[in-house]
Amino acid sequence: MKHWPRLHDSYIARAVIGSVLLAWGVLLGLDVVLAFADGVGDIGKGAFTANHAIAVTGLSIPWRAYNLFPTAAVIGALLGLGQLAASSELTALRALGLSRRRLSVSVAASLALLTLLMVVNGETLAPWGEERAQALKSVRNTDLVVSKYSGLWAREGDMFLNAQSGEQKQRGDDRWLELRGVRLFQFDGEGRLQSIANVEVAEHRPGGWQLRGIERTTFHAKSVTRTRLGEEHWKSQLDETALASSVTKPRNMGSRELAQSIEYRRRNGLEAGEFENIYWGRWFYPLNVLALCLAAIPFAFGSLRSGGYGKRVFIGIVFALGFWVLQRIFGELAGIFRFDYRIAYAMPPAVMLAVSWLLFRRRSS
Repeated sequence: MKHWPRLHDSYIARAVIGSVLLAWGVLLGLDVVLAFADGVGDIGKGAFTANHAIAVTGLSIPWRAYNLFPTAAVIGALLGLGQLAASSELTALRALGLSRRRLSVSVAASLALLTLLMVVNGETLAPWGEERAQALKSVRNTDLVVSKYSGLWAREGDMFLNAQSGEQKQRGDDRWLELRGVRLFQFDGEGRLQSIANVEVAEHRPGGWQLRGIERTTFHAKSVTRTRLGEEHWKSQLDETALASSVTKPRNMGSRELAQSIEYRRRNGLEAGEFENIYWGRWFYPLNVLALCLAAIPFAFGSLRSGGYGKRVFIGIVFALGFWVLQRIFGELAGIFRFDYRIAYAMPPAVMLAVSWLLFRRRSS
């Protein structure tokens, strides 16, 4: 059996990986500089300082690297192969009997390790850094939304709490949790429902909860009563920390946590679209990178041979933008028409791979 990788695989890998890292570094550098400039504009707001701006920018780098890698991969692949084509080295490899498809496999294999690293990053470091960056931003404004979430359920003894939406807020040193669309279900010791309270707004501050806009329905043995209150204090051990720990943003979750959240929401009849969107985006990430690069590779055997770096970068950006537009469109359609997000995420790579196949056929004819 022939050894793999062979000499030409290593040669192509060096050219492609070097160009990918260069393109990745430039894109990431520009993105980080712009992010830091945006953070500098917030210095002086509340307790937000230059150190906060630096920390927030640094913590967001893994997430930015994850998002920019597919674009860097397609631009880098075009730059590396374009350079080989311009120096007739691709022609020499073809003369040795290597087909276009075999060269494409070499390119895909050379990007496999970087793609795997980004998949691991997207499951570990990127969500961790993004969550902490968002927490640091809490000192930026006098009245800031620290985190948002929906479909929250919690329990304390025989009381069950459900909130349609919630926000952690901060004004100076005053920090509180605000829930909207709250329902409180009170059960007795035998599991019978005693009352349901619909609450417009529930704020948790030191000392308990302040409820506003309350409509309570109480179930008696042979009757039902309904009362309305403008405001009420609720003494409860259910605090902000206990609630906030269970309402992490979907994009800051790992795939396992996302899968569990999706299953829980489906079981309870709750909306799971946002979680499914992010979950399947993680799974299709490697395929997206592969499809983008394979779709652009045929240009290395033709129009890029006499083109400069600007032309290669332009084609790479066009492919990347076209891909993300397709993905955004199919994702929105999946949310609107309620079809499987797997179909939505499979369509853009399928389109790109079809484009690659057609281009290969045309250039082979």
